[in-house]
Amino acid sequence: MLRPLCLVLTVLLVATPVAATAAEDRPLRLVTFNLLHGGPWSGLTGRDDRLEARLSLMVAQLRALDPDIVALQESPVTRWRGDIAARLAAALGFSGVHARATERVFAWRWVGRLIVGALGFVEGPAILSRFPIVASEVYDLPHCAKRIDPRVAVRADVATPAGVLPVFSTHTSRDDCQTREVAALARAHRGALPAVVMGDLNTIESAPAFRELLAEGFVDLFRAANPTAGGLTVWQDVVGPASTARRRVDYVLLLPGRGVTASVVSSRVVLNQPEERADGSTLWPSDHYGVLAEIRLVPVEATGAR
Repeated sequence: MLRPLCLVLTVLLVATPVAATAAEDRPLRLVTFNLLHGGPWSGLTGRDDRLEARLSLMVAQLRALDPDIVALQESPVTRWRGDIAARLAAALGFSGVHARATERVFAWRWVGRLIVGALGFVEGPAILSRFPIVASEVYDLPHCAKRIDPRVAVRADVATPAGVLPVFSTHTSRDDCQTREVAALARAHRGALPAVVMGDLNTIESAPAFRELLAEGFVDLFRAANPTAGGLTVWQDVVGPASTARRRVDYVLLLPGRGVTASVVSSRVVLNQPEERADGSTLWPSDHYGVLAEIRLVPVEATGAR
């Protein structure tokens, strides 16, 4: 069983703390999840690794987790399944924002729109929230290693009970300069509250670019709460009879803020339970598992920043 660990990440008091409010009554629950879209040709063929059936598993398991903010990667809009992020948001009663990454394969955006329109498929990261999203923006990530592989980050400013929290969802390639760019975006948008980066970074925690993030002050919430656990999240066979995950690439990262106490209460791997089908087969929610992190944000008086 995973052990909750209250690890104070940062306390930068700029005024006397106020009395406890509803913001402290329950930790903020964050989930990141790469849901596996089935590929660009799925818009034409409808063959998308059983996405419709897997969507039902996602909804059931997310409802059981009762998250506050969900970061999605590989979230598609297809002629067969519609807008998956919007469907998940509706099922959870959340609002959401979605970034259409595959429209950005060419410098001329209209060409990309024509192509994805013909395919009936576009995908990208999304953020769903129980709390209001007061602003959002999509950022192109640099192409340092792969020239034709559009990657983006989407930011949502979420009005939590503790204040406005900047949240990023991204799905980077094996490209260190993309990881560094996402870190720069988080640094630019954090204020009194932390900035949160969630996503599939396609890198292991011992990689140089990831270790740079930690050296710069980012906190890997799963690792903070679970110093020795494997936390494997990827390469699950979606119809396999047993777990096949063998690599950790999905993260919830927190860059401490300047005027709020932030602590990680717990973190664990989630969305990792298969369903035994009526025909005797097994179905998993995705080829990735999700990661849940619970954090506690304690507001202080008059920080003067969000």
